[in-house]
Amino acid sequence: MRRSFLTLLLPLAGVAALTTAAINKPAQFSLFSIQQDIELGAQVARQTDSTYRAKGQLMERSRNARAYQLLDGVVKRVLDNGNLKYRTQFPWDVKIIKDDQIQNAFATPGGHIYVFSGLIKFLDNESELAGILGHEIAHADRRHSTQILQKQYGTSLLLGIVLGNRSSSQLVQLAAGIGQLKFSRDYELDADKYSTIYLNGTRYYDCDGAAGFFIKAEKQGGGGTPEFLSTHPNPGSRITNIQKSAQALGCASRTVSNTSFNELKRLL
Repeated sequence: MRRSFLTLLLPLAGVAALTTAAINKPAQFSLFSIQQDIELGAQVARQTDSTYRAKGQLMERSRNARAYQLLDGVVKRVLDNGNLKYRTQFPWDVKIIKDDQIQNAFATPGGHIYVFSGLIKFLDNESELAGILGHEIAHADRRHSTQILQKQYGTSLLLGIVLGNRSSSQLVQLAAGIGQLKFSRDYELDADKYSTIYLNGTRYYDCDGAAGFFIKAEKQGGGGTPEFLSTHPNPGSRITNIQKSAQALGCASRTVSNTSFNELKRLL
């Protein structure tokens, strides 16, 4: 397996100068192969699971079957929108972290998604949840996550983790930091745009759902501002851009039942 990975790598000396340019704009060249995205994401997800399980915060599927049934329904609708490049390649799973004080969500490379219970409880309707999930799915499917990790942790460290040549402490460090990744404005706007595209493809959700979250977060302000905004900064034009994209797609006025969403919130 190691040999097969190595054959996929470009000589790092020859491409090192490309790294900075490659990670500053969406959908640019990546030093990682798709298989390496998958392998890195799997290792980070296992460590993330282990960390939150040890704290008693990872909501296990075996003990929360109904909550996951409801959340999976939203995730599946978004994933099956017809516009994901890696819908069949990435494993795509979602897990809930039980912490009502944290309003955040994040995705690893390869499509492992984590949502804090505090974020779900903060949201007002299912379209907002779908919008945030769509945003995180876009970060993974558009490979923003891998590229920003290359910038923040270095390509050699990430490749070492994929190839098993790095210490477990470095994987712990990476897993602990992935929920705090700060994406550039270009990446955030790209993920916002694709969130509307994904939700439009569901033929179900009001596709400016993510804007609803940002509107509420802006109104709340102060010390109670959701942690999601610390890693996904909210430029003034962001809400407008989401709403304009939804209007252009003609999917800004869909009415969705919140019965299942409200049940999910109660179960948390």
